[in-house]
Amino acid sequence: AQGAHPPPRSKHRRQGLGGATAAARRAAAMNIFRLCGDMLHLVSIMLLIFKLQKSKSCVGVSCRMQEMYAIVFCFRYLDLLWSFVSVYNTVMKVIFITASVYLIYMIRYKTPICQTYERSNDDFKYELYLLGPCALLGLIFTEEYSIPDCLWSMSIWLESVAIVPQLVLMQKRREVENLTSDFVGCLGAYRAFYILNWIYRYFAEDYVNWIGWVGGLIQTGLYCDFFYYYARSKWYGSKLVLPGAS
Repeated sequence: AQGAHPPPRSKHRRQGLGGATAAARRAAAMNIFRLCGDMLHLVSIMLLIFKLQKSKSCVGVSCRMQEMYAIVFCFRYLDLLWSFVSVYNTVMKVIFITASVYLIYMIRYKTPICQTYERSNDDFKYELYLLGPCALLGLIFTEEYSIPDCLWSMSIWLESVAIVPQLVLMQKRREVENLTSDFVGCLGAYRAFYILNWIYRYFAEDYVNWIGWVGGLIQTGLYCDFFYYYARSKWYGSKLVLPGAS
């Protein structure tokens, strides 16, 4: 209940959309930073769907990143099968899962969009370089050795590096379309607001979530170089061009 004494720190671990335990879900609280983060994440997905629908092209968009996010959401929101937190929580989880699957369908199978997919450039092998290490970290740092807990922990590490295929693809192409750069920019801003959410909750609720914090910092660090060039392109009103090997 609002204003009640907070539960032990270990039970704060999964508050928010990533909640898996009943105690954490009951304790989950909304604040302006979390709401802004959720909305920016939603906007990023809607921007990408709009870009594909409008341009009928997926040039410069990594399907492999969408595959990673689909895995992240399915692992993290497995509790949809047996628990209910709130209408907001359930709707957002369902949107994130279905939107990711829909984006994969559009890029790989929906004509004429799929005909523009750059399979040769979107070739970062996340299943080789990222899935194994993230699964291992998930097992090492999970609080409880149950399937939902292990999958939740793995999803945190996997989300922290899910942007890598998109960054690699953009680095290869160098010139990035405005809507694509805005999509990635919104994803980065979503994570930045979640960091503010964690800071606020640490002081307001004694909230501690070491796994989420480390994963979030890794994810934010991966965006830093992109954000520098993204901010410059917006400031000068020019197209985003990333440096790359000649």
